[in-house]
Amino acid sequence: MAGLLTRVRGRFQRMLDRPATVDLKKYADLLKSIEWREERVADLDDAELTASAEKLRRKAGDKALDSQAMVELCALGREAARRGIGERPYDMQLIGAMELLHGRVVEMGTGEGKTLAGALAAAGYALQGRSVHVMSVNDYLARRDAEWMAPVFALLGVSVGWVAQGSTQEERRAAYAKDVTYGSVSEIGFDVLRDRMALDVEDLVQGEPDVALVDEADSVLVDEARVPLVMAGATDDVQDDQEVAAVVRSLRPGDHYERDEDNRNAWLTTRGAGIVEKALGGIDLYSGEHSDRLAAVNAALHAHALLERDVDYIVRDGKVHLINTSRGRIALLQRWPDGLQAAVEAKEKLKPTESGEVLDSISVQGLVNRYKTVCGMTGTATAVAEQLREFYELKVSVVPPNKPCVREDEPDRVYDTVEAKEKALLAEIVKVHETGRPILVGTMDVAESERLAGKLTEAGVTPVVLNAKNDAEEAAIVADAGAYGAVTVSTQMAGRGTDIRLGGSDGDAEAHDKVAELGGLYVIGTGHYTSSRLDDQLRGRSGRQGDPGGSVVFASLADDLVLQYAPEATAGGEPDEDGRLTDATSTRFIGHAQRVAEGVNLDIHRNTWRYTRLIEQQRRIVLDFRDDVLRTDLAARELKERCPDRWAELVEKLDDDVLVGVARRIVLHHVDRRWSDHLAFLSDVRETIHLRALARETPIDEFHRAAIGEFKGLLRDVAERSAETLETAEVTVDGIDLEQAGLRRPSSTWTYMVHDNPFDSDAEQALQRVRAMMRKVKAKG
Repeated sequence: MAGLLTRVRGRFQRMLDRPATVDLKKYADLLKSIEWREERVADLDDAELTASAEKLRRKAGDKALDSQAMVELCALGREAARRGIGERPYDMQLIGAMELLHGRVVEMGTGEGKTLAGALAAAGYALQGRSVHVMSVNDYLARRDAEWMAPVFALLGVSVGWVAQGSTQEERRAAYAKDVTYGSVSEIGFDVLRDRMALDVEDLVQGEPDVALVDEADSVLVDEARVPLVMAGATDDVQDDQEVAAVVRSLRPGDHYERDEDNRNAWLTTRGAGIVEKALGGIDLYSGEHSDRLAAVNAALHAHALLERDVDYIVRDGKVHLINTSRGRIALLQRWPDGLQAAVEAKEKLKPTESGEVLDSISVQGLVNRYKTVCGMTGTATAVAEQLREFYELKVSVVPPNKPCVREDEPDRVYDTVEAKEKALLAEIVKVHETGRPILVGTMDVAESERLAGKLTEAGVTPVVLNAKNDAEEAAIVADAGAYGAVTVSTQMAGRGTDIRLGGSDGDAEAHDKVAELGGLYVIGTGHYTSSRLDDQLRGRSGRQGDPGGSVVFASLADDLVLQYAPEATAGGEPDEDGRLTDATSTRFIGHAQRVAEGVNLDIHRNTWRYTRLIEQQRRIVLDFRDDVLRTDLAARELKERCPDRWAELVEKLDDDVLVGVARRIVLHHVDRRWSDHLAFLSDVRETIHLRALARETPIDEFHRAAIGEFKGLLRDVAERSAETLETAEVTVDGIDLEQAGLRRPSSTWTYMVHDNPFDSDAEQALQRVRAMMRKVKAKG
């Protein structure tokens, strides 16, 4: 009965939290007041406008803006935008800004002016005395938006800065000292990790996390939520196993190895294991002494069987570059865990990159949850409203478009085979291109984009290709995708950040109207993505600000999405002579496959968060202690208590400041060293936790039990090791030489994002290995 009540209560709560279009009636009086106040603000000169904003800052203090203050902010902000960048915010942009100031995730369509709405909200938080980090999806958009909105912020008396991968430490410190700081979510996260290694307060660049305003919120908070940001330290261990790569390269699917239906896992068959063992010198892969060899073989097999060049990664300048599958571009600073990264490099016969030990890491979700206030904006939030509530306690507000959307979205055109689909797709592009109507084609991956572009060229159509191989020209390509006669073939459009204007970026009203008369931008999808939001983001590139437009998706029952998530799909009727299926059953199978894919990704997110939530809690405890050590004399007080005789001896010949500094450096070193060891321990537990499932134990419970037990002694170990160092190390008037005392810090550090760890998130893969191992043992017996 209790369980039933819980389920009913949960469903009722979800109904209450279901996102709905903002009630414009509640804003009607506010908008009238804003317009009235705007007429008077227009008479102020620039200095008077800034002074009015400063007056609002003093009045607000650290309190949320009341209705009167909100009216003043919007009126001042509207005038500042008109003067600063030549744009007067629409009512809907002001509503979006006000919803952001209420801590919501705001859904605003493509081309509805999210950037300006976000800037006004950021200014509103800043005028409350809050520190605001505007998180973007990449460095380019962070810098562009900060520089674009700078005149608006300046007129409102709000300082703004930005950080990027190439920013120096001084530039970072200056940027974070501003009222509003723009940066990619990864770069802001990396700065958190860099601060985590600081030995002096002066080395810190960030302050306390306060307000996070997240652009492309669904992509960052959901799609990338489980991505770990990592700081690594150099080691002498460079992995390069070309021998294993060569052996695995010779294996054949079905005969020597098998893959699961999701194509996420691969494992050796008994015959395959025998071939590998013989090639590696007659070893027993499954004996304890060859566990490292087995790990290398598993990594090489994953690289060989499951990761495809120009789909999962590209090779450029002699290096492997991962592709962000939700955006179709290079995932900057992103890599797989060292074993898999090295395996892919060996597969491509490339020089191995530097490897190292993990000094610290934090997931994107853990990073965002550090902030006191989180809000965000995106064009597709409704579909993930429940996840935003579950993982961040955020509500979604849908702001209607400034002008009604008149885009015509056609039903899917479904075919029985990929070949039939592509033939029809090519014919459609050629036919529409002859009219001059601009076409944007959204493809699944780099390989498909290049294959399709080649076929179009053969057919007499010259497309512009936008994918991970040429993302440097992204803004220019996207901006001109609406020009007369343009054909643009692109991988995922999420997070591209540039509007597609009819007539092209330099087109005048005549060029706009010429394209509009042809029906506007025509968006064609070559299939459905694993998320309906990605489909919507592609469609949303057409029909901006009331422009005409159209969209259609060409799909087949042999698409990867269907084969992977609905392998039982069959046509509900006979295809016509072109291979097209018109029955409703075929279309339903495709929708079903997409829903299954979304469910799988949600389960992975939930499962990953169940593991990382405990780590984040432990991390917070350690970091709070470390921060106290860094900023106070806590280390000196604790070591004085633990080592009274040694302390008394040192006091006789050292200044207090020197001794406090010595104690601080000793304790900070051992905190960092012990935390790194703890992360390595947790990684080992995650890699072996699946074995608990064989004993009918719950893996997550076993992980928690092991992690909590190990953590209990962490700070005690830090204290004991620190005391031992103080007792034995040489301390002079110049302080302590940690390296001479045997306490080596990494010679270099670097940051990266872990793309996806196939060895620690999917227990099924590990169980497959165990089953293969058991089959081999049985065969030997």
